[in-house]
Amino acid sequence: MRILHTADWHLGRIFHQVHMTEDQADALDKFIDLIKDTRPHAVIVAGDIYDRSVPPVDAVRLLDEVITRILLDHRTPVIMVAGNHDSADRLGFGNRLLAGRGFHLFGRLDKDMAPVLVEDETGPIWLCPIPYAEPALVRETFGLSPEAVRGHNEALRVLAERMIARTPAGARRIAVAHAFVTGGEQSESESFLTVGGAGTVDSSIFEGFHYTALGHLHRPQRCGDDRIRYSGSLLKYSFSEADHKKGITFVELDVAGRLTACESIALTPKRDVRRIEGCLKDILAGPASGENSQDYMMVTLLDEGAILDPIGKIRQVYPNVLHIQRAFLEKGGGAAPVGDRRRLNDLDLFASFIEQVTGSPLDEEGRQVAAGVIDDVLGRRREVAS
Repeated sequence: MRILHTADWHLGRIFHQVHMTEDQADALDKFIDLIKDTRPHAVIVAGDIYDRSVPPVDAVRLLDEVITRILLDHRTPVIMVAGNHDSADRLGFGNRLLAGRGFHLFGRLDKDMAPVLVEDETGPIWLCPIPYAEPALVRETFGLSPEAVRGHNEALRVLAERMIARTPAGARRIAVAHAFVTGGEQSESESFLTVGGAGTVDSSIFEGFHYTALGHLHRPQRCGDDRIRYSGSLLKYSFSEADHKKGITFVELDVAGRLTACESIALTPKRDVRRIEGCLKDILAGPASGENSQDYMMVTLLDEGAILDPIGKIRQVYPNVLHIQRAFLEKGGGAAPVGDRRRLNDLDLFASFIEQVTGSPLDEEGRQVAAGVIDDVLGRRREVAS
């Protein structure tokens, strides 16, 4: 059984005021070429298809074109689940009708949600969809008490166990889930599911599966062993991801469900996301051999003192410079917050703000109160988006 596992396309993404649709279309063209070359039995897309709950028209058109090409030109089934960025109801529109053409789309949680059966030369394999769902929705859908499902860990365990129960004993199973597994490495472009770590889940939840195709974390990585993996995002969506190697995960299982292949196949982007540093005169000398001057750039200038219109000068050489940072300003004292604000979650950002305003750190009681308020606001926002 050959599977192509991808996730976190974030169609409609805006990166430093730049619409990424053209770059995403180019990457997905290369993905379709990969389908032609590898001839998978199924394609898995593990959530965050869109970047926001109401995606722009261009993003919807791009998804329509890509899925149509996969189904009609290559006759390859697609199993797709909603992520925390998606509107589950909007994404899942028409899913029962589309399933007849091989497009198995799982948006809003449904108690009758069932695994998808795919056949290869050696027999059946069950692809078990687990779309992102708030713990409150899991409790409501299955009539469970707050004590039974306190957070994301218990909620996901319930969904995984129900999927296993709907497959034959001894069957080959692949889970398709969108979650933050404990120990995974984050990037600054991901949304926090909750604050204070309550959104993480344990990898032991997936012990009943021969492979787990995960979405949510943008760095390609495994969780414990090769059987539980994040494919990573389609493209780099923040400068913290500049050192990531983006790609599509190719997975092959034998008749017993053992992994015989598990590798990340790189997709070369139309424009990379890079960070460079140096003095202005050196940067204006132009890119080194083999570097693309059209890449999306973050430039750290090492010059001290005033510089007139540095970004205008640099854009004559690198037209897609999106951010400039002055190293000597970062070293100065004063009221600058500790650490890189882009890497702070909502709670830490609020605590940093309080310390700057009051001169005193937020105490533990204050952090607990703030965490509760932030979780409530995030939950209400996702409910409205859905």
